Amino acid sequence: MTLLLNCDLGESACIDSDNVDAQVMPFIDQASIACGQHAGDSAIMAQTLSLARQNKVTVGAHPSYPDRENFGRLSMDIPHHQLIDVITQQIATLAGIATAQDCSVSYVKPHGALYNDMMANGHIRSAVMQAISDYPQPLAFMLQATPSAEEHKQEAAAFGLQLIFEVFADRCYADNGALLSRSLPGAIHSREKMLKQVAQLSNEGSITTISGHRLELQADSICVHGDNSEGVAAIREIRHLLSER
Repeated sequence: MTLLLNCDLGESACIDSDNVDAQVMPFIDQASIACGQHAGDSAIMAQTLSLARQNKVTVGAHPSYPDRENFGRLSMDIPHHQLIDVITQQIATLAGIATAQDCSVSYVKPHGALYNDMMANGHIRSAVMQAISDYPQPLAFMLQATPSAEEHKQEAAAFGLQLIFEVFADRCYADNGALLSRSLPGAIHSREKMLKQVAQLSNEGSITTISGHRLELQADSICVHGDNSEGVAAIREIRHLLSER
């Protein structure tokens, strides 16, 4: 199967670049749009949704912990039912704006610390799945491809959810399949390493970890972060690599 290309967008107020959404939208398949709690607002959401519609890009909600001050990158201790509500409200906000533009939200991909926490903590992951499952319209769930993919499939099946497994073009992996913490050296790939990782993912279905270990991953989509200037600058080359497969 051909790998899709996704990007986290609608975060323009938090990155040092003009019109990032417009730069990458012609080259991607899926846009995960910030829902206002770590970045973005109703005007940015509307603009990003319009670009996605013009470029026939599938739209996903990109909810986070309610933490604009830290761009959603700090963990928060939120009770289970409250976390479900936080996620549901963000999906509904983006979906409402999308409906007004005659487009729709197709999947949900959590952001930042919420994403990392749900990958490490089944209790948090179940809250995310519950929020998506309870939503009035069918939504797929995008999460990280790891060696625990089969376990995650079983969890999702219990909630009646379709999964989209993603891998990351611009991030270095630990040997267990987790992303290397951004606080560690080498966590964010250079342009050269990023393109090499995309080529390996596309051609071999694997990545090379920080220690040089080859790790096979089930993947449907490759992510380039919209707040990574190297990734944005290389988006055309990444698209070309994926199209060559």
